[in-house]
Amino acid sequence: MRSTDGLLEIGFMRTVFDSLGAGVFVTDTTGLLTACNPRAAQLLGRPQEQMLGHDMHDLLHRRRDGGTVPRSECSLLTVLDSERPTEGTDELFLRGDGSLVPVIWAATPLRHEGRSEGAVVVFHDFSLHRDAAEQTAAYLAALEGLTARLTMVAEVSTVLISATDTPEMLKKLAGLLIPDMGDWAAIDLRAAEQTGEMQRVVVRTSGDQRVADALTGPLPSLPESTRSAAIQTLRSAEPVVLDADTLMDEPDSPLASAHRDLFDRLGGTCAVVVPLHTRRRVFGALTVARIAPDSSYTEAEVFVLSDIGRRAGLVMEAAELFEQQRHVAETMQRQLLTPLPQVDHLTMAARYRPAESAAEIGGDWYDSFLLGDGVLTMVIGDVVGHDLKAAAHMAEVRNMLRALAWDRTEPPSLIIRRLDEAMTHTSDAPMATCVFARIEGEEGGPWELHWVNAGHPPPLLITADGDTRFLEAGHGPLLGLSSALHLGLGWPDARTELPPRSTLLLYTDGLVESRSRDIEAGLAMLRRHASDLVGRGLEDFLDELLERIDPSGDDVALLVLRTPAAGVGAGDDEAPPQHAHNPAAPGRGAPGSRIEDSPVRDTSEPA
Repeated sequence: MRSTDGLLEIGFMRTVFDSLGAGVFVTDTTGLLTACNPRAAQLLGRPQEQMLGHDMHDLLHRRRDGGTVPRSECSLLTVLDSERPTEGTDELFLRGDGSLVPVIWAATPLRHEGRSEGAVVVFHDFSLHRDAAEQTAAYLAALEGLTARLTMVAEVSTVLISATDTPEMLKKLAGLLIPDMGDWAAIDLRAAEQTGEMQRVVVRTSGDQRVADALTGPLPSLPESTRSAAIQTLRSAEPVVLDADTLMDEPDSPLASAHRDLFDRLGGTCAVVVPLHTRRRVFGALTVARIAPDSSYTEAEVFVLSDIGRRAGLVMEAAELFEQQRHVAETMQRQLLTPLPQVDHLTMAARYRPAESAAEIGGDWYDSFLLGDGVLTMVIGDVVGHDLKAAAHMAEVRNMLRALAWDRTEPPSLIIRRLDEAMTHTSDAPMATCVFARIEGEEGGPWELHWVNAGHPPPLLITADGDTRFLEAGHGPLLGLSSALHLGLGWPDARTELPPRSTLLLYTDGLVESRSRDIEAGLAMLRRHASDLVGRGLEDFLDELLERIDPSGDDVALLVLRTPAAGVGAGDDEAPPQHAHNPAAPGRGAPGSRIEDSPVRDTSEPA
C-alpha cells in the first residue's frame, strides 16, 4: 500500500512540476540540464528535448549584447559551489529564435538523502515587469519635468503680474529662464518703433556675467529686409528655432551681426527666439540658447517660451498704456491746479503728489481764487473714482464750482447746494467730497474762516505755538448725493477765527488714510507732525510733512494758508512782500505755488 502511495505521490508531484506557471530547470552538480517543465520550454521557445543534457549556462546565459557570459561570472551557478540559495533580476536567457528575454530568477541547492544532487532554478519572464517599471520611471521623469516647467512658469507669472518697472521685470524674467531653459538668455527691444532703433536691455548667463553685461546697449536698427530668421521674428511675431547649421549662416545686416555676436561671445549650439508681443505690436525678442553639443529644444519647450513671450508682451503693453494714462491724467491735473493768488499779507502754498499707480490717479484737486467781492477762497476736493475718467470729472466739478461762486456773495452753504444740484442735473460726475471756504477780514486782521464741508476730512488749524484743532463743524453730505436721492439734506455754515500767525491746512484723504493705516491713526499722525513743523516756512512745512507721513497708494492734494501777525498790513499802502513766492524766481509759478515745477519732484524729493 505504501508503494502505491509513493507512486501516487510521485505522479502528483510530476503534475505540479508540469503545471507551474513559472519556468523550472533542474541541473546536476556540473550544470547540465536534467529536467525542465513545459513553462520553461514555452518561455524560451525551445523544445524540452533540445535542452536536456546541455549545460544550462552555455546554452542560455547571455550578456545584453548577445555575447556569452564568462562562466566565472555566472551568478546562477554559484549555488552549485556555495550550496546556498540565491536570486537575481539582471540576467538574460537566449530564446530559440535568437532573441533575449530578461528573467527574474531564484536558484536553490537540490539535496537528496544528505547529498548534493545539483540545483533547481525557477524563473519568470521579467520583460513585462521591467517595461512597466521603465514606463513608470519615464512617466515620473516627465511629471518631474512638467512640475519644474510649471513652477518656472508660475515664478515668471508672479514676476510679470507684480511688475511696476519694465526694465527690472525683463531682468528678472531672463534670470528665471537660466539654467532650466538655457545657458544664457538675451532680450532685445524696439526702442523706437517708427525708426526701427533697437536696444539690448538684458543678457543673463550661467557663465561669466561680466561678459554678458558687456553685450547690452544700443543695437543697429531693424533692417527693411533680411534673410535672418532670428531678425524676422520681430516682423512675423512667430518663434524661430536655430540649430547648429542655421547658426553658421553669414549675417546679412548689422543687427543680424549683433545677434550673432551673442553666440560668438557666449557660445551656443541651438537657440529659440520668441517675440515679446501682443496682437497689435511686437515689442522685442527673447533669445534663449544652449551650449552643450548635440543639445536641442523640444516642441513643448518652444511652446513654453512662446507663451512667456506673449505674456511679457501683454505686460509691456499694459505698462505702456499705464504710462500714457498717467501722463494724460497728470497733465490734465497739473493744468487745473492753477497758481495761487496772494491777498494782503496772507501767504499760501500747495502740493499735489500723484498716486504711485495709474489706477489710483485722478480725483484730487485744490483751488484758490478771488471772488467778485474781493474775498479769497480755499477749496480742496476729491471726486469718487481713481482713473482718467475721475480726473475729467474732477475738472468738471472744479469749473462748475468756480462758475457758481465767483460773482456771488452768498454763504458757502448756498454755493455748495447749487453745486450739488448742478452735478445731479447737468453732469454725469459721480459723488465728490469738498471743503469750500471764504477767508474774510479787513487788512491787518482779524481774519475769519467761513466754510462748509461736504463729506471731506476736516481742515486742521495750527496756532503759532503748536496747538492743533480739527475743524469738525460745517459738515454735510457728499456732493451728488442729496439732490440725486431727493434727501433734502443741507450743509450748515461754520465760522471760526483764524488767530494771528496761525496755519490752516486743507488736505485730501490720501494723506491720512492708506491700506496699512486707518484714518484715525492717520489724523493723529498729521496732527502731531503739523504741530512740530508749524515754525517752518510754508514751503518747507509741506515738504517736510509729506516726507514724514510718506503717503502711498492714493494721490494727495494739500493747500495751506498762514495769517500774518496781528496788525500787519493795516494802513500799509505798500505791496505785500513776495518772500519765497517771487513770481520772477526761476522755476516758480505764481505767488504761493510751485505748479510749474514737477509735482513728483516737489513732493517726493528733498528741496
